Amino acid sequence: MGELFTPTHLIVIAVVALVLFGGKKLPELGKGLGEGLRGFKDGMKGVTEDTKDSAHAVTPKPEEQVK
Repeated sequence: MGELFTPTHLIVIAVVALVLFGGKKLPELGKGLGEGLRGFKDGMKGVTEDTKDSAHAVTPKPEEQVK
């Protein structure tokens, strides 16, 4: 069946995007997509840190563990 994104596929996608959105709108769309991905990454980092913090708060110290 072949690879998913060959250079030919990427060229066709770029041409279709250029036709649909125009040359002036593409940089704005790219900037918005980049900002959205950055915000998502920062949000996921905060969730990961919160999870680690709560795991440390719940984990008993070795002297508190029941044998």
